[in-house]
Amino acid sequence: MRAHFKLLANELKRQLREGEGFTLWLEAESTDFVRFNHGKVRQAGSVRQAYLDVRLLRGSRQVTQQLSLSGDDHDLALLESSLPALRAALDDVEDDPFLLLNDKPQDSERLSAAALPDGAAMAEDILAAARGHDLVGILAAGEMSFGFANHLGQFNWQQGGSWNFDWSLHAFGDKAVKRSMAGGEWDAGRLRGAIDEAAAQLEWLKLPPKTLEPGCYRAYFTPSALGSLLSMLSWGGLSEKEVRSKRSPLLKLAAGEVGLSPLVTLTEDAAAGLAPMFQSDGFIKPDQVGLIVGGAHRNSLIGPRSAGEFGLAPNAGAHEMAESLRMEAGALPQQQALEALGTGVYLSNLWYLNFSDRAACRITGMTRFACFWVEGGKIVAPLGVMRFDDSLFDLLGGQLEALTAERELLADASSYGGRATQSKLLPGALVSSLHFSL
Repeated sequence: MRAHFKLLANELKRQLREGEGFTLWLEAESTDFVRFNHGKVRQAGSVRQAYLDVRLLRGSRQVTQQLSLSGDDHDLALLESSLPALRAALDDVEDDPFLLLNDKPQDSERLSAAALPDGAAMAEDILAAARGHDLVGILAAGEMSFGFANHLGQFNWQQGGSWNFDWSLHAFGDKAVKRSMAGGEWDAGRLRGAIDEAAAQLEWLKLPPKTLEPGCYRAYFTPSALGSLLSMLSWGGLSEKEVRSKRSPLLKLAAGEVGLSPLVTLTEDAAAGLAPMFQSDGFIKPDQVGLIVGGAHRNSLIGPRSAGEFGLAPNAGAHEMAESLRMEAGALPQQQALEALGTGVYLSNLWYLNFSDRAACRITGMTRFACFWVEGGKIVAPLGVMRFDDSLFDLLGGQLEALTAERELLADASSYGGRATQSKLLPGALVSSLHFSL
């Protein structure tokens, strides 16, 4: 596909008229999907697709059309046939005052050695590890490719294999332990360990549930639960545009009015993530962007349009969202998390999250799968469904006691239109107080 993409870029450059320019953005994948239910394979299939966004430029005007590629010579004819409609559309659009494209060509290539077995072999490992359990989940694995090219001769390519497995073990009714795993290399031993750990938690779900009164309780968030909280920052929390527009939930942090715990360091780590290192306007992302360092705001994510509007240098994609978020680890061994918690709640899964007070970065949500009541450092009962309501300024501020030394890679398992590439590398978090409202 790399050579084919380059051929398309060269052909489009040849067909340009005076005063025209272009960008090409390619997303392609070759993915095996396997769906499991009751510990058995229920559906398996493969997706091979490639989509090309063709943007035609004239001065500050731009129009874009997406093409579905076949990977053969028919794509050349398809590309050529799209040009008349794009040229006609350019006559009807206005100048874009915030259009900012990279005019200093930077070529790049990033190839990750595919270290994945085929989907059938991975499914066999999952079936063996889940034998005797009611496992439900979806495995997505394979190679993904991204490409950028423009009329200035810039060419960027990234290609590599990855997988994610979104799964749960069910006990009875709505009682289950939910997990998510991802990576660039397949590790059957790690998978078995995770399923064995989840199976042990199934036994606790069989106990009578503990009902808590509304109030504040000590709490331990697993990396997955912490990831749910931090996902709320994608709603404008890390965006330069939202900070400038006074809409960011982290506005008080960015203004220096509040601070988080010195334990909190969040980084957009493009060099280590699954997402491409370049974006659709041709800018190369920095390897790392420190967002919050030692509890203090350091940077926001700046897309090209914000950069053009505010006279800044872009460091992120157009949506100004973290795509490869990394949180620095702490010193608490994960195996000692329950002991450090003492008496309180163990939270492994949260849902229905929303802002209850955006200006205060206050979040509300519900406990869901495999949340437990802990006494004396030991799980004693499953937790009844509770609603929490608390501020990240507090949970990651004065209420944060420790972060675990171990971290987990959490990948976005969505595949609407194509496999997602967003990921988070997160520790677990121990907090002295979490407010339950009902």
